[in-house]
Amino acid sequence: MNDNPLIPMGEAARAAARILATASTQRKNALLYALADGLLAAQDDILAANAADLADAQAAGLAENLLDRMTITPARLQNFAADTRKVADLPDPIGSEFDSRVLPNGLRISRRRTPLGVLGLIYEARPNVTIDIAALALKTGNAAIMRGSKEIRRSNLAILRVIHAALAEVDLPQNAIQYIQNPDRALVGYLLKLHAYVDMIIPRGGAGLHRFCRENSTIPVITGGIGINHVFVDDSADFDQALAIIHNAKTQRPSVCNALDTVLVHESIAADFLPRVVEHLASAGVQFRAAPAAMALVGEHEAVSPAGADDFDTEWLNLTLGLRVVNDINAAIEHIRQHGTGHSEAILTNNWQHAQRFLNEIDAAAVFVNASTRFNDGGQLGLGAEVAVSTQKLHARGPMGLQELTTYKWIVLGDGHVRA
Repeated sequence: MNDNPLIPMGEAARAAARILATASTQRKNALLYALADGLLAAQDDILAANAADLADAQAAGLAENLLDRMTITPARLQNFAADTRKVADLPDPIGSEFDSRVLPNGLRISRRRTPLGVLGLIYEARPNVTIDIAALALKTGNAAIMRGSKEIRRSNLAILRVIHAALAEVDLPQNAIQYIQNPDRALVGYLLKLHAYVDMIIPRGGAGLHRFCRENSTIPVITGGIGINHVFVDDSADFDQALAIIHNAKTQRPSVCNALDTVLVHESIAADFLPRVVEHLASAGVQFRAAPAAMALVGEHEAVSPAGADDFDTEWLNLTLGLRVVNDINAAIEHIRQHGTGHSEAILTNNWQHAQRFLNEIDAAAVFVNASTRFNDGGQLGLGAEVAVSTQKLHARGPMGLQELTTYKWIVLGDGHVRA
């Protein structure tokens, strides 16, 4: 541990976290407003840095879905600033008490929310994560050590300058948000061993990154963000509504973890509904991978090809969509159990008994009835932003917003009480 080159960063983060933990809500909100304003004021610098990152990434042949995640546009930057202001406007969870009660012996007990302390964030080509992390961590009194991928280094450093300027403006330590600039991948391993200073590791990226963190960290790891997501179209579904939902879930932003990967269709409506799905989405550039029964119904279309052996276990992150006909809701639930990753699952139905069964039996971070899987997102669910979408079951599940970045302490008030 003593030869870990990140120890100075850990020490500085821990010291900053102690200051942040006692910062007032007013001060933290002022910080976030300064950050939001600073992002817009620094738009030219941020966009120029991002353009340089994108040029290198394109020259290196990065996939289109990664390029999309890397891209910052003026509109996206406006959204980043708006989300930061939303976080500022949300209630501050720190210091709030819950489960208050008086025991028969007169002790007054409650639980009080406190910051986690220091967060370690390891993420790939997503510069928006830098802003989301900063906003949510600072609002909850947490410090953070970040390690973004080399592909977005310039973008992240431009954003980091804005974060540090906002911290200075409200006289809070700049070491509250630190960034590991050295691209040496060995430093990821060192961060995962910084357990004397870091309280939680949150990876955001592909399955390989999540697996590496789980297998090598001496710090608790929250994993998620990998979604093989399904929509089951029940026999009572409204076709027009279902088409609109499927179109949104697949095409609105196909490169993200809550985008749709597979449509399951009840056999009694498949002959009528599946051709409409193909016609409706093919015009948006969607390519289909169809299981045999679905292939028999739509296989003559140029956008449709037979599903391969692993296609229903693939998170597409592009405009590819799996199609499968299922006998009934039982078969749909069983398919999702076998192939889903516990991220986002939806049923489209007008049968309330089927809806309730789906809600009860599908084990996922978010389960939807007659709504797009794209709503599994911190901003869309009223959290302001998120640091990740957890598919775990301990501590946090689903979009991780303010409350998920807190822990609690027991508060016990007595009047000379001693234990018998």
